[in-house]
Amino acid sequence: MAVDKMGFQEQTVIREVAEVIWEQGGYFNQQTWTLSIVLYECCPGYMKLNGMTGCPAVAPIDNLYNTLGVVKATTTQQYSDMSKLREEIDGPGTFTVFAPSNDAWEEMNPAARAALESNVNIELYNALHYHMVKNRLMTKDMKNGITVTSMYNDQGIYINHYPNGVVTVNCARIIHGNQMATNGVVHVIDRVISSVTSTIKEYLDNEDQLSSFSNAAFIAGIMDKMDQPGQLTLFAPTNEAFDMLTPGFMESIFENEPVIKALVNYHLLKSAQCSEAIMAGSVYETEEGSTIEIGCDGDSLIVNGIKMVLKKDIVASNGVIHLIDQVLIPDSAKEVRELMGNSQSTFSDLVSEMGLTGSLGLDTQYTLLAPKNAAFADEVTTEDESYLRLILENHMLKLKVTLNALYNGQLLETLSGKLLRVFIYRTAVCIESACMVQGSKEGLNGALHVMSSLIKPADKTIFELLDADGRFKIFLSLMETAGLKDLLRQNGSYTTFAPADEAFEALSKEDLDLLKSDLNALRNILLYHFSEGIFINGGLQAKVTNLLKSLQGKDLQVKSENNSIHVNSVKVPDSDLMATNGVIHVVKNVLYPPDLPVGRQDLLMVLQKLIRYIEIKFIYGFTYAEIPLTFIKRIITTTHYIEVPEAKTVIIEEQPSVRTVTRVIEGKPSLTQVTRVIKTEPSVSKVIVEGDQSSKKVTRVIGRQPSVSKVTRVIGGREDRTNKRTETGGTIITTVKEPQIIAVPDLAKLTSISENPTLLKEESAKITKIIQEGRGFAAARKAPAGIRRRAKLVKHHHKPKE
Repeated sequence: MAVDKMGFQEQTVIREVAEVIWEQGGYFNQQTWTLSIVLYECCPGYMKLNGMTGCPAVAPIDNLYNTLGVVKATTTQQYSDMSKLREEIDGPGTFTVFAPSNDAWEEMNPAARAALESNVNIELYNALHYHMVKNRLMTKDMKNGITVTSMYNDQGIYINHYPNGVVTVNCARIIHGNQMATNGVVHVIDRVISSVTSTIKEYLDNEDQLSSFSNAAFIAGIMDKMDQPGQLTLFAPTNEAFDMLTPGFMESIFENEPVIKALVNYHLLKSAQCSEAIMAGSVYETEEGSTIEIGCDGDSLIVNGIKMVLKKDIVASNGVIHLIDQVLIPDSAKEVRELMGNSQSTFSDLVSEMGLTGSLGLDTQYTLLAPKNAAFADEVTTEDESYLRLILENHMLKLKVTLNALYNGQLLETLSGKLLRVFIYRTAVCIESACMVQGSKEGLNGALHVMSSLIKPADKTIFELLDADGRFKIFLSLMETAGLKDLLRQNGSYTTFAPADEAFEALSKEDLDLLKSDLNALRNILLYHFSEGIFINGGLQAKVTNLLKSLQGKDLQVKSENNSIHVNSVKVPDSDLMATNGVIHVVKNVLYPPDLPVGRQDLLMVLQKLIRYIEIKFIYGFTYAEIPLTFIKRIITTTHYIEVPEAKTVIIEEQPSVRTVTRVIEGKPSLTQVTRVIKTEPSVSKVIVEGDQSSKKVTRVIGRQPSVSKVTRVIGGREDRTNKRTETGGTIITTVKEPQIIAVPDLAKLTSISENPTLLKEESAKITKIIQEGRGFAAARKAPAGIRRRAKLVKHHHKPKE
């Protein structure tokens, strides 16, 4: 009630109303002129007393029949009269009565209730007996998952006692419990319960509207599980729910046993969850291994944020069934592209726009490293199309890599062929300088990992990055003077805190020369800027001090807070510059170990100009320890030349008229091997042997002798014959096995191959046939034992063509 202007009489009325409300336990806010009325109801067994707030009076204990009236279960009390049950609950004995409230009877199916009332001595009597147990059972005795025996044919009543304190009886909630009577106890429940005789499997077998799910469960081999004793919850999709799926989806997974099994198990919870016990936002583990979220919206259940439950709390002997109008599809039954959510929509859209979806087919195993939308700034999306495509390809792996399969130092090949490094930290998993966000998912044909930022594959060493940047000339000069430049180039994994040139701006040339003159001091200072291992901002545990052991030996104190890094309290303005052999963090101050003293006044003055964030200790005569450069990898390359005596290698270079050439013939001087027949006019080349004749090393071919008109083939050899003559420029040596000769047609009249290719082809075929059949020649002489027969290079002398 709101009042703008009130007279005296109106104020008096409001005051009187407020006093009445206050006496009744209500609240009156005079400043806002609003009235709030809170009505109190006494718990069963307790009563009000005039002039006293609350319900201080306790009703006297009575038998079960009268107690039903006390707890306002008057309909149950009336049905006890009608069915002759009263004489049982009026007399001696000890019973537990689960009494439906008056509202529960009103909500019962009218036809079913009418059937009970039409046969009170049998149907109604049996129904009431199913709500009774032959001993006193308090809620503290009702352990979760137990079954108690009812007074109707000894059929079971299924009890669930949930962690939130809710107790259900066949999924009916006890709304007023433990109402003691002289001959037992009454528990008021919020619905009428009926006897349970079937398992979940038997219910599925008898429900035509669940035939599609039953078929899937049978193919997955899970029907037997739903027929065994236990505590399960099944969210059973109707046939109409399956009809709403993408056409062909079920057919595509029926042949994939792991996928169809995952889909069915995703509808099964590992515990019996009655709707009355479910609280908003409750998360439950499925038999598939992942979780679903179940909430409530008034009288309805919500699954994964969707109102889909058609009918709830169908009690079976081994659990409870809820009918739903949508099929629940787990991540493991979805394509990886379908796993991307709203936070990765930019990446998903760009992949489609760049035409990369063709690489992400259902028959392809792949992994998406999907950056969040915020990673795609305007300068990225406006890049050249080819460059943008490369960026996207670097976030797509050629194989399925799940989160639990990643390890530190692992290399992952992207769709573009680049290699990405994996870093495992205490609280993060990162790929290059991008770290994973919670929510990695495994799909039907791959995996999805959500990344905090874009991934940029490293392509330069630490030295190349520093040299190209231009801000680190003094640092690079000092590294060269100290003999440490190889550290910046060599393979490895190093974290470098690189001081920019502005860190040295207070030093004169003389100061720098003094610093360079003491090699041990210079190395101690420079190596304090390096730590072995790659530590990026996202991999550092936030808001705590991370200790990194430097190559100098002292610890670096690194802290990550508000997405920025401080090292030894010095701010790092530019971090995570990824190199092939490490990472660079830029600092504007030179770092120095706080407990390392200086032993010279002149060096102290230089360092005081250089190190401004701490006070350096001075100990006269202190000298810096020499640091062994064992971490510098010296690579020495040696070449060994092995000369094998009596080895001959002949390389015949191809002449313009030659189409097929025998390239390499190796062997001892006494054995020669011919491997091919040259398919042009044969020629003889001059072979120049240089140097020591005993080495038989042929270095070049210098020409050909006049061509011949008759082609022969070397079949075997007899005794060696060597001809030797000397020409200007070298010695020509011909060593020959006496060959068996097969005469072939005279091709002297052909001046080129192109003149009569048909004839050449026919004659070549004849030669081949003769050779294959082994006709026209005698068998070669058998070589002595232990000697492998090889043919020699042959030089034939023929008369010149006429």
